[in-house]
Amino acid sequence: MATAVGPAFIRKTNAIEKLVRSKLFWVLFLLLGFSYPIWKSLNRTLPPDLPIIATVPEFQLISENGQRFGSQDLKGRVYLANFVFSRCPSVCPKMLGDLEKIQKRVRGTGTKVAVVTFTVDPEHDNERVLYDLARKHNANPYVWTFLTGPDKDALFKLYRDGFKVGIEQNPKSLIEIAHSEKIVLVDGESRIRGYYSFDTNDVNKLMIDVGLLINRPSTKE
Repeated sequence: MATAVGPAFIRKTNAIEKLVRSKLFWVLFLLLGFSYPIWKSLNRTLPPDLPIIATVPEFQLISENGQRFGSQDLKGRVYLANFVFSRCPSVCPKMLGDLEKIQKRVRGTGTKVAVVTFTVDPEHDNERVLYDLARKHNANPYVWTFLTGPDKDALFKLYRDGFKVGIEQNPKSLIEIAHSEKIVLVDGESRIRGYYSFDTNDVNKLMIDVGLLINRPSTKE
């Protein structure tokens, strides 16, 4: 005896299922997914260029290793200039300790960034004294250089007129030297682009500005 079979149920495909199964949908989805981040990156607003404050004149001094070192050795490199002396009884030890931390923060930039410490007491801080100071603070010789010179007046002129920082020695004392406690940011063309304190917020801003300089094409005056 034959069994009656009822009509089969046919499920209709809705519009969303049709869309998902469409090859065109996935092609468009992938194109939009990849193109939007690219469009966003190309159209984002970048921070303005850092100001050009002054140009540091050419100089050649003596490093902690007894070698001649100067502006030609820094050409094309962004560098952080600072001013200390080994007999400093107050702020210099802390500044050097902070610079040791900054050195670690810029090590990922390879040879693009340098730290340069200038003594304000060249009569005492010869290359041997600076060598010991550099070793004490774990200075990487490929990144951090300590500089002195034989002519104190010429050094002070470079600091005042070149780096635009204050410096004054008490004529009645060999170890009372008032000097800048700022970090001077200098670009690869020897142009001063900013001054920063050792405050945490200022150092963080310095790191951002260093990144801008090494990743953005140079701006001519």
